[in-house]
Amino acid sequence: MTESVNILVTGPDLDQEASALIEKAGIHKIHTPPYPSDDVLIDHLTRYRPQGVISRMGKIGAHIMDAAPDLKVISKHGAGVDNIDVDAASKRGIAVVRAPGANALSVAEHTIALLLATVKQIVPLDRGLRDGRWEKAGFLGVEIAGKTLGLVGFGAIARHTARLASGLGLNVIAYDPMADEALFNTENIKRVATVEELLAISDIVSLHCPLLPATRHLINAQSLQSMNPQSYLINTARGGLIDEAALLPALQSGHIAGAGLDTFEQEPPAQNNPLMNERTVVVTPHVGGVTAGAGRRVGVLAVEGIIKLLDGEEIAQERIVNPEIFTTGKARLSKTALNA
Repeated sequence: MTESVNILVTGPDLDQEASALIEKAGIHKIHTPPYPSDDVLIDHLTRYRPQGVISRMGKIGAHIMDAAPDLKVISKHGAGVDNIDVDAASKRGIAVVRAPGANALSVAEHTIALLLATVKQIVPLDRGLRDGRWEKAGFLGVEIAGKTLGLVGFGAIARHTARLASGLGLNVIAYDPMADEALFNTENIKRVATVEELLAISDIVSLHCPLLPATRHLINAQSLQSMNPQSYLINTARGGLIDEAALLPALQSGHIAGAGLDTFEQEPPAQNNPLMNERTVVVTPHVGGVTAGAGRRVGVLAVEGIIKLLDGEEIAQERIVNPEIFTTGKARLSKTALNA
């Protein structure tokens, strides 16, 4: 690159290999504090006028973009872009790119870890023993082999999860209206026609779909009631898929036996979030994809997405969330750089 270029990373860190790519390209990298507020983001965008943003933490809405007249590319550090106002970016000619599949295995492993911890009651048993209680008398655990695991969504993370779960003896089914039938055949996974059918026959439900207007509160009071009594809910996708206010009474009544949650409607969740005090709930701070291996793959893809687009190089079209800005000529980038 011949011109001076700044990239803003919304978060305090980035994988060393990804950072090295930025340095090699002669680009100046700036970090925000973790989970930056709108004011912090606007301040950084105004001061440093970046051409690219790597979106890790915090939300990037229209008013944030208006503080960045030089911004050409927002590159998501991951696959889900619900924290980015894609419509606003498109209207302003800002390309939004993502790194699909790069952290899929790590998130799938975390899904299985939450599943086991939740169903096997590892956390409350550990806490009880540390508090001096020997709770063997009266305890009756659950054997997962032979149980049915229902996957809502059948993308890369869900497919990795299916392979790991099958190895544990779980019967895996999945619902995804957008997935090709060949994927189910290749993975030897039974496809169900509706979410309602999946909820009704699953002993454990695991969410792996994007957060869209149509999927917000997909798990609500009605859908929770349609789940099997004493079934379990796992979420390593997006917090907004679950109506937390409806989940709480379902857990307290015992209809839902437990939940493993890596994501929440508000992140970080409020300190007084009642789910934090539920014995049957296992919680982690949205770290399913935060591993060294995943961080390297995601970070490199996120950085490459910005560098290639700013240089006018080709990038796989599946990585571009709003390719229409190129075909309509709205893109702030000088070259199309699409690779079908």
